[in-house]
Order: sequence, then C-alpha cells, then structure tokens
Amino acid sequence: MISVNDFKTGLTVQVDNDIFTVLDFQHVKPGKGAAFVRSKLKNLRNGNVVEKTFRAGETIGRAQIENRAVQYLYNSGSEYTFMDNETFDQFNLDKSQLEWELNFLKENMNVNISSYQGEILGIQMPNSVDLKVIETEPGVKGNTAQGATKSAKVETGLNVQVPLFINEGDVLLIDTREGKYISRA
Repeated sequence: MISVNDFKTGLTVQVDNDIFTVLDFQHVKPGKGAAFVRSKLKNLRNGNVVEKTFRAGETIGRAQIENRAVQYLYNSGSEYTFMDNETFDQFNLDKSQLEWELNFLKENMNVNISSYQGEILGIQMPNSVDLKVIETEPGVKGNTAQGATKSAKVETGLNVQVPLFINEGDVLLIDTREGKYISRA
C-alpha cells in the first residue's frame, strides 16, 4: 500500500481493480475543508487517461510492473510474435494491443514488454527509432521564409512531416512518443 501523498510521476498503482500509471498530480490545500490530491492517471490495460481525486493520506495499492527485454520476430495476420531474450519463449500479441507501436515496429527490433501478474499490458518502444523513407515528393525551393516541410512515408507506413532536403532512401530518426521527425540517422 502507498499513500497518495507519496505520488510520483511514473508510479504504477492499482485503483478499482485496474492498473494505472501516474501522469500528473497536484496536492491541493483549500482554505476551507480537507486537503486532497488531484491526479491524472493512465490505464495500462486500455490506454484511457482519467482524472481522479483522492483525500490526503488515503492509501491505495501499489502495482509491481515487470519489464522484460523481448524481440519482435514477425506477424501473421493480426497476430504479432515476440521472443523473450532470456528464455527464448515465443508469444503472440494481438494487433489491438499494439496500435500506436505498429507505426515504429520493425522485424528483429528489441523492445521491452510490461506485464502485471502474468498479464501482458503492452510494449515500451525506445524513445527513438531509425526508419527508412520509402516515399516522398522531391523538395522544391520556393518562397519560404523558414522551416518548410513536406510529407514522407517511412518503411512502417507512418507519414511524417520532414524538411524539404529529405529524399527517398534516407534513414531518419523518429520520436516514438509523438511520431515526429528528429533528424537524419
């Protein structure tokens, strides 16, 4: 058990039989009435973000999330196969569990998998990945004052806004948290 007064960003807790990670919190001490903690929590099972208010000093369950290194092998239809790097056990995840991550996932890529009491919650991508541009329009110099961009399609099918000097075949560093171009790799 953990007190809500000890909330930290990134802490995983169990509330109402669901597993949440703390995204944001604020201790509030009104002039009249009892103090409370206002928090923003992300459900690790379905990805929903909720706002919850707790009384100061209230205790809730702490969730121990296990992270393991795994390698993405291949997909067959809507099933994506991963292999544990230590035990070499293979397991499948459904496409619905990997919606955002599929924009960056390449075969033989190493990622981390999060699980709670044997239940797989999802995968954690590295903060950035190298992806090759497969389709983009040629950059045309024009009447641009600054920072002109164009759309580029990378090998995973993600469309990213990139500077005009990027060409087909270039390898780009892409931020996996926001899906944005960082630089050339």
